[in-house]
Amino acid sequence: MLCHILGQAKKHPSLILLFVFTGAGGGGAALYLLRLALFNPDVCWDKKSNAEPWNKLGLNDQYKFYSVNVDYSKLKKERPDY
Repeated sequence: MLCHILGQAKKHPSLILLFVFTGAGGGGAALYLLRLALFNPDVCWDKKSNAEPWNKLGLNDQYKFYSVNVDYSKLKKERPDY
């Protein structure tokens, strides 16, 4: 498969950028999926030690990938701990 892609790239050099950007898009999607699987509070890999990891999050913890106007380190606690 890789030999076929390299052969096409040698015959048609204008396809090189298409292959590069398609590979970068696929790699970026894979990295984002890996980030969601490892660092998202909704995902639980170890149900024995911590069955509900989202309950450990405080109000100052940032779990969104990107937030426009919110600085999570400056938030104050507004709800009581139960």
